[in-house]
This record gives sequence, structure tokens and C-alpha cells, in this order.
Amino acid sequence: MKTGKLLAAGALTFALSAGLSQAKLPVAPMDDAAKAAAEAKKAKAAEAAKEGAVALAKAQDWAVENYKNNHGKSGKPAAAAKK
Repeated sequence: MKTGKLLAAGALTFALSAGLSQAKLPVAPMDDAAKAAAEAKKAKAAEAAKEGAVALAKAQDWAVENYKNNHGKSGKPAAAAKK
């Protein structure tokens, strides 16, 4: 019985300490310079995402044209590979 109480106490201590270790400090308020830097970073990330979307669309268009050129313009599906 003593071992059970000891294990329960150890588990309780572990659970409480794990909860405390996950606590976070509040975020400090940003000054005007930090806000401007964050907005610039956000705008730059949005522009990069837009450029990535354009590049993806261009690659998809290229893949479709390549497929059409190699499999005829009739749109016939490619023959299934035999196992």
C-alpha cells in the first residue's frame, strides 16, 4: 500500500510540474518600429506566396501542355501499366 501511495504522489507531482513548465509569459507590447517591421515582413511573405502561386500555375500549365503533346490532342488517357 505504501508503494501505491508513493507512485500516486510521484504521478501527481509530475503532472503538476509538467503543467507549470508549459506556462508561457505574456507577449510584450510592440513599439511602432517593431510593428512596422512586422508589417513589412508580412507583406514580403504575402508577395512570396503570390509569386509561388504564379510559379505553380505556370508549372501546371507546362505539365498539361506536355501531356497533351505526348498523348495526342484527343485527350485519350494513357495506357495503364501492366503489372
